[in-house]
Amino acid sequence: MDFDVFCSLARTPRDGVLPDEATLLGELLDQAVLADQLGFGCLWVAEAHFSIQAQKAHDRPVMPHWDGEVGLNPDICQLAGAVFARTRRLEVGSAIMNIVGPGPLIAAERVSNFLAWHGLDLSESRRMNVGFASGRYDFVNRTYGLVPRSPAEAAAWSRIRGALLQEAAEIFVRLLQGEELSADDVAPPTLSRTAVGDPELFDALRVAPGGAVPGDEEHVAVARRWSFDRTRLVPGFRPELLQLYAGTHLPSLQAYLNRFAPVRVFNLSITKPEDIERTHERMVDVYHPAGGPWRRPYMPRTVFVFLNGDPRLTGRSQRAAAQARAEMALTSYWIAMDGTLDPARLADSSSNAVVGNPADVARQLRERFHPDDRVMLWFDFFRPSGETVLEEMTIFAEQVLPRLDRDEPVRAR
Repeated sequence: MDFDVFCSLARTPRDGVLPDEATLLGELLDQAVLADQLGFGCLWVAEAHFSIQAQKAHDRPVMPHWDGEVGLNPDICQLAGAVFARTRRLEVGSAIMNIVGPGPLIAAERVSNFLAWHGLDLSESRRMNVGFASGRYDFVNRTYGLVPRSPAEAAAWSRIRGALLQEAAEIFVRLLQGEELSADDVAPPTLSRTAVGDPELFDALRVAPGGAVPGDEEHVAVARRWSFDRTRLVPGFRPELLQLYAGTHLPSLQAYLNRFAPVRVFNLSITKPEDIERTHERMVDVYHPAGGPWRRPYMPRTVFVFLNGDPRLTGRSQRAAAQARAEMALTSYWIAMDGTLDPARLADSSSNAVVGNPADVARQLRERFHPDDRVMLWFDFFRPSGETVLEEMTIFAEQVLPRLDRDEPVRAR
């Protein structure tokens, strides 16, 4: 296995008090330095935009019970520069970059410019791993001005967003390959009858101005969101410093983007094991040949880590302490999300966690993951302090990895 570190960089209460933002940003850098020293491969950081607290005043608050901020990283390029300046081996990843709200041209230009500066030192080989998609919360895209342009679009907005992601992703990927292109070079976005689902809504979209696809009764056209003249990114950058990851579960989009470049798959949500395996099987056939054969580490997977290796405690007491912390953190999360606790959701979340003493965690990793998987370890989830995160990262490297090494080749990098 390969092991990375995942950071949410959320601002949540600690003993009823919200830590200040500067403290949390500093703790993130401390975690990056330690991850580098311990040999982890990549620091993946969640992206978030605009204040959840301010959004509570909207007509449709998405997280009315959340105390604090869901994340403090609106720009992975700024964060990556700070991390790279303090580390020697660690790579950085976005989890995940919203390319739809701000727009794919702006997003691509930001990445390109960062990599141009990052690669000026020819001895630099650490990559920026860019996971990208349309963003989790639609209020972010609305804040950027991305809203329906007609009653028909408003009625089908949840489906339209999928078509916009394909349009944005093609622009983003192709520009970052150094292509010179205009909007006319990008496939017009469409929606299939199956994707729309509702027959009446599909018919309404077809009869809307520009909605019909000539000679095709099974698709409707979606008006382009990004119209632009022929252009190319400057300054250029060394392409070996960039790796792209599509944050989508849509097989058709995963395959489509691999027409243009080696685009891997970012998997964050709880996904059924059979869906994981089907994705690997499919990507073997569609992964762009410039990336070589498809490998399991090309779809990293996230897991919560609740680990206790306190030498003053027995193994049983370590396990109990870790389980108590896991229940407290996951309970706090779901109450913050929903205002109440659904035991079924708590159980589902627990199934995406490794919990216990070092021997427990090593056994659970071995049981749940393929030996060739790449696993993003989520240490900072609702933790009481930055010191706790550093302690668990160290315990994992010093007490969990050696146990795994006894049975199979496992490495942090």
